[in-house]
Amino acid sequence: MPIQKFTISRDDSIYEAWPDVVLTKHGKLICVFSECTHHGDRSYTRLVLKESMDRGRTWSQKIPLTEGTKGLLYWDCARVSRLRDDRLAIVCDKVHGEGESGGKIYLWFGDTQGEKWEGPIETPVTGIVPDKLCELPSGRWILAAHDKSERHGYLEQRMWYSDDKGKSWIGPVTVASREGLNLCEASILPLPDGTLVAFMRENSGEGWDCYKSISVNNGESWEGPYRVPLPGCHRPVAGMLKSGRILITYRFMQGGKGWLGTWTQNFFAALTDVESARARDRREQWTRIMPIDFDRSPVSDLGYSGWVQFEDGEIYIVNYIVDDAPKAQIRGYSIAEKDFILE
Repeated sequence: MPIQKFTISRDDSIYEAWPDVVLTKHGKLICVFSECTHHGDRSYTRLVLKESMDRGRTWSQKIPLTEGTKGLLYWDCARVSRLRDDRLAIVCDKVHGEGESGGKIYLWFGDTQGEKWEGPIETPVTGIVPDKLCELPSGRWILAAHDKSERHGYLEQRMWYSDDKGKSWIGPVTVASREGLNLCEASILPLPDGTLVAFMRENSGEGWDCYKSISVNNGESWEGPYRVPLPGCHRPVAGMLKSGRILITYRFMQGGKGWLGTWTQNFFAALTDVESARARDRREQWTRIMPIDFDRSPVSDLGYSGWVQFEDGEIYIVNYIVDDAPKAQIRGYSIAEKDFILE
């Protein structure tokens, strides 16, 4: 079945980027994303929401989550998740310094339909580009973000955890740190046996593999990093499918000369399994990689994403892309697991 594409938001007066999506208890989709002047210009930012009651075919008008910012102290990349009690949680970094430095992580909590929100609530978590609030079966909350290592100067991935619903946090715990690698933008995936796998972007601009770290004690310590057969993987977003397989959406970045328009034009999704996620050796892992979208703009920019799966198996993905717009827009995609492999 061909991939179906939908316009979630296109406002040619503003740059719309870095979306995520959640499916509420009663079947509403809520997409959160950023408005900004440009990817390379955050002189103005605002976080907004859109809602869909028809599985992402049509969307509401924008609903502001924050007021607009001017200059430093700007909102960056928001994530949204559904907690075990069906409340919703949004997490976002607010950048305090030049060069994406001095980030602090904030939380919002919404009711089961996302109609009322409380926040922003400042946390002790520092860094930028956080993962969504991850709630383990034990009730433990995990927040992850990355920053430069004080030891070797490369990016390192860290996390904090809370066993009292965010009243107090323990951390930072190092998820991955290695001289020579810029490890960042983790997506932490709890496996059915309780193992945690953190899939990460490597940000040297060389088109290198995705990396991962593995924890067997609820995030209190981590092994790795290990290579994953996902070349050029930026901003992986991993989750379990109803079949028991794993889906990872990501921006493919080949790197090389330049920046926007030359480094990246492709948005991919990959299928893998739990055995591969637990494996340490690259040769013991398999992936099936499928193109989702291609950015035709001469200033192409895309690939931060989120996704959910409906009870009937449909997978709905959100992504930002420039393509035929003068500035970035938010798109939705409908796919199915059978699109990856004939069985």
